[in-house]
Amino acid sequence: MQYAIFDLDNTILDFDRAETASLTAVFQNHGVPNIPQAEDDYQAYNETIWRQIEQGGPRDTLLDQRFEVFLATLGIIVDGPSVQQEYDQLLAHSYQVIPGARDLLHTLKDAGMTLLVGTNGIKHTQLSRLAGAHMTPYFDHIFISESVGYAKPNPHFFQAIHAQYPEMTTTNTVMVGDSLRSDIAGAANVQLPSVWYNPQHLPNESAIKPTYTVDNFTQLQKLLLTA
Repeated sequence: MQYAIFDLDNTILDFDRAETASLTAVFQNHGVPNIPQAEDDYQAYNETIWRQIEQGGPRDTLLDQRFEVFLATLGIIVDGPSVQQEYDQLLAHSYQVIPGARDLLHTLKDAGMTLLVGTNGIKHTQLSRLAGAHMTPYFDHIFISESVGYAKPNPHFFQAIHAQYPEMTTTNTVMVGDSLRSDIAGAANVQLPSVWYNPQHLPNESAIKPTYTVDNFTQLQKLLLTA
């Protein structure tokens, strides 16, 4: 393997911790009662939003409306874009890295691999989080759906990466990520091998089949350096 495309959230950066802290702050600021329950309900709703985005839905509109629509179910009226901006700013300053990720990237970089980011996140948020976590130097290029114009698993997302790195092939490149629906399915759509990073040992009850599955970075490092 010469090229590794890494998802960011819950693959390199600890999105769960960052999201919980940011949501809690937003909900406190807007008087949400029973915040733990609200966070659970929001997660279920937000999952539907990202499914629509991954299927080609209007990304900016969906994100700008999500807090307005969700908080309205709790009887709280807000300006959607303003609360989305508030949330983005909080998330952009959340720099939690998954333990072991830094050592993994350092080792792969020293071994001569070209490391790329391929994420569906929001551009300024992802760039801020990477910079704040001091992770940017590990990556040769950062591909974000907002800039690319397409979200994983759309083949056009991966074609944009290939356009920048025409030496990539289906035998020297791998996609690494935690999401079957976007990372693994996206790789399959362009015949790239994939590694499903699954530290929680979640069952795969879908028709999406990763090439490899690992549950820790030691396994991932060995796989990438010997595959």
